[in-house]
Amino acid sequence: MEGSRLLSLLLGFCSLLCIALAAETPFMVVHKKVSLNKGKSDTERVTVSIDLYNRGSTTAYDVSLIDDSWPSDTFSLVSGNTSFTWDKLDVGASVSHTFVLESKVKGLFYGRPAVVKYRVAAKSVLQEAYSSPIPPLDILAERAPEKKYEWAKKLAAKYGPLTSVLSIVGLFVYLMVSPSKSSNSKSSKKRR
Repeated sequence: MEGSRLLSLLLGFCSLLCIALAAETPFMVVHKKVSLNKGKSDTERVTVSIDLYNRGSTTAYDVSLIDDSWPSDTFSLVSGNTSFTWDKLDVGASVSHTFVLESKVKGLFYGRPAVVKYRVAAKSVLQEAYSSPIPPLDILAERAPEKKYEWAKKLAAKYGPLTSVLSIVGLFVYLMVSPSKSSNSKSSKKRR
């Protein structure tokens, strides 16, 4: 009985200590997004956007972003850099970094998450955070053309009859409630 009480007190103290230590650190959320844009017939542009959010309780210092998952034999850098640094990232702040690549190689590409390194205090050990993964990219694949108004057709097919009934009922109520012009002219003649 005494041993279990001591063990539960020890576990409670350890959990409180872990919570207290974890509360005093930056918590980096890193989101990596990729979009493909077909260029000329034999190239495709890949726009990579990486958003960093500091959701912790302290400022992150010496923040560096490195995204080296793009092999140079497959991709060439068009604009921007695959790495970037910031002096600090305050609590609740967010920053974004974007770069554009171009590929002439057809095939499926599996990218790795980007790596963010940062310090908690000015001279502390570097911490690491990883971005969200990206889905496999099918470079230079034949894609069906986008159907721009497909959503409108689906909406009209699904709610079209309901919209018609509501419109008819609304029109009927409007006609019943609104005064007619002929009754206005009769009432003005009677007043004379």
